[in-house]
Amino acid sequence: GGSAKTGKMPEGEKTRQCKQEEEQQKEEDREGLIEFYSSYQELFQFFCSNTTIHGAIRLVCSKKNKMKTAFWSVLFFLTFGLMYWQFGILYREYFSYPVNLNLNLNSDRLTFPAVTLCTLNPYRYSAIRKKLDELDQITHQTLLDLYDYNMSLARSNWSTLSTQKRNPRSLLHHVQRHPLRRQKRDNLVNLPENSPSVDKNDWKIGFVLCSENNKDCFHQAYSSGVDAVREWYSFHYINILAQMPDAKALDESDFENFIYSCRFNEATCDKANYTHFHHPLYGNCYTFNDNSSRLWTSSLPGISNGLSLVVRTEQNDFIPLLSTVTGARVMVHDQNEPAFMDDGGFNVRPGIETSISMRKETTVRLGGSYSDCTEDGSDVPVQNLYSSRYTEQVCIRSCFQLNMVERCGCAYYFYPLPTGAEYCDYTKHVAWGYCYYKLLAEFKADVLGCFHKCRKPCKMTEYQLSAGYSRWPSAVSEDWVFYVLSQQNKYNITSKRNGIAKVNIFFEEWNYKTNGESPAFTVVTLLSQLGNQWSLWFGSSVLSVMELAELILDFIAITFILALRWFRSRQQLSPLGPPPNSYNNTAFQDEAPGLSAPHRFTVEAVVTMLPSYNSLEPHGPSRDGEVGHE
Repeated sequence: GGSAKTGKMPEGEKTRQCKQEEEQQKEEDREGLIEFYSSYQELFQFFCSNTTIHGAIRLVCSKKNKMKTAFWSVLFFLTFGLMYWQFGILYREYFSYPVNLNLNLNSDRLTFPAVTLCTLNPYRYSAIRKKLDELDQITHQTLLDLYDYNMSLARSNWSTLSTQKRNPRSLLHHVQRHPLRRQKRDNLVNLPENSPSVDKNDWKIGFVLCSENNKDCFHQAYSSGVDAVREWYSFHYINILAQMPDAKALDESDFENFIYSCRFNEATCDKANYTHFHHPLYGNCYTFNDNSSRLWTSSLPGISNGLSLVVRTEQNDFIPLLSTVTGARVMVHDQNEPAFMDDGGFNVRPGIETSISMRKETTVRLGGSYSDCTEDGSDVPVQNLYSSRYTEQVCIRSCFQLNMVERCGCAYYFYPLPTGAEYCDYTKHVAWGYCYYKLLAEFKADVLGCFHKCRKPCKMTEYQLSAGYSRWPSAVSEDWVFYVLSQQNKYNITSKRNGIAKVNIFFEEWNYKTNGESPAFTVVTLLSQLGNQWSLWFGSSVLSVMELAELILDFIAITFILALRWFRSRQQLSPLGPPPNSYNNTAFQDEAPGLSAPHRFTVEAVVTMLPSYNSLEPHGPSRDGEVGHE
């Protein structure tokens, strides 16, 4: 016989299982902390139905009318495109770094600028007088050969031409190597001697500069004979100056014989108020109010509150072949800046009172991304050769001088001397003139890159000048003025009218202008403009942007979840099967309905170990009638 067992579940166990199923259903129906959607369609429909962006709900509210859905879809995305096109314009404007120009008028005590005054004529210094006389004699013979002009008719104190033998280091030897001669206008071929068939107007004057081996020559020609003579004479004059071992030998200041009277703010000037330097072409120069311990200040505008000078403009023992004008040269500039007389200076006429009124103007630029200016020149790849602060002209001249030393092996006399270099003269550097004019042509064409390397300073001060002229002294007062000057300053010249001049420099008004820059498009401005465009096209706010960001994050999350499910499904379909000791509930549920009766006890044993599933309930007859036999 065998014993029988019933498979009926106790009532307490069934009640406990039902309660667990109810609690599990409630847990599933409860809202979670993070909600993910089962498909892209569900995500898109939820977003369009609940977003605050205008027009989005029209994409899902008219499902039955496909034409309306298509129309609103095209309109919605077209609006998005137009809005982001406007965004692109705003970003392009922002990254162009525009600036606003701010104009301010200030009223305050004004610091008087530095004023440089030059004699306008190079002096015949005693240290180089002998060589200058020799150069004048050679030039005299040159003008006689070219123009049949005898300078002895104009000046009777020229010494006779020396007939002593010249050595290779003499001035005559080097002048003959760079002679002044006529050249054809078309091909610069030398004019045959005593050629009567060619008109003088068909030729121009110039001189030829050749390389050291004479294989290449540079033709420096001029349409004006006056310019050619001055340039040719200046070239040899610079060589004479460069041969001086000590520049202090040229420091022959004669302040009292050049400046007869000096007054500032109704007070007399003295030697403590000026500095002296020598310019190769403009002679003795004097700078007033230049970086001294006590700078002049103007409390009131007007001619009586400025600088007043009476200067001597008579040419006495000067070099007429180098300078063809008479008078004086004046330049107004800021302190701690060199006086570049070629750039900012202007001439003062003899016998004229020149009144120069000034207006101060300061410009402050934004650096960094807003402009290509420099604060102090430390970020400019050019060494500053001047003992002054950085300016654009200081940088450009330093750049040329450094290239001159590198290419030609010597420095140009007009600019400061770099460390370890020496000035060019043809007794040591035979072909420096050829190298200089070649380099000068490249410099003007910006082949050297000096104009590109040298940037404007972020802060600069300029003085706007306007001048007025009047005869001085007048016809009725010139007698007593000249008499007083002759008694006080030993003024005795034949041409009184061309012998003196008066200069007045003053502030025109108490106000000075400051030009500043400020960013025209800041981050706050950019955000404001972006918000305006967003509101214009979609009537939304910042929270609407956050909704759009949330949509993008949900899209990424759904994509990640779907990709993970797909990856797991591929693993389940793998030929290797699931890993050992793993419980796959899905496979378990698929096999449960098809179990045969002999295995029911085994199924029930497994069910008691796992959570209850509805799919695991037996699908056959009731267990009350089932009996097992051993």
